[in-house]
Amino acid sequence: MLKLTYTENGFYLERLAGSLEEWLTARVMLSLRAASRIWLESSSASFLLPGDLPQLTDLEMLVWRDETETIALSICDAEYVEVSLKGTWSTSEPSGEEGVFVVNLCDRTEFFLCKLWQESQASVSATQD
Repeated sequence: MLKLTYTENGFYLERLAGSLEEWLTARVMLSLRAASRIWLESSSASFLLPGDLPQLTDLEMLVWRDETETIALSICDAEYVEVSLKGTWSTSEPSGEEGVFVVNLCDRTEFFLCKLWQESQASVSATQD
């Protein structure tokens, strides 16, 4: 399962070992016990990857093999590729932009996507230094 945490400063992507159902159940139970609001809905999320990543063609093959249509790639411009995912959005504020998006993909695709995102983040921080 991939978890994308959206904050006012950006987002963070991580791979979790548990199932989507277990994570959602735990999230709802935590919200109930804390007497806080929770909003869950089927949704989509997207983020950008640099178009010059050498392993991008491998990701394209994994997406092409995916029969669930949970992931899609689109060329944005000469520099970036957009990764679009279909999953579940969780937030405490329905009209807000901060929250957590979770999606279940095959293990190999999740691992590879997480690796590419980490490499793109390392590349961004190296150019900012």
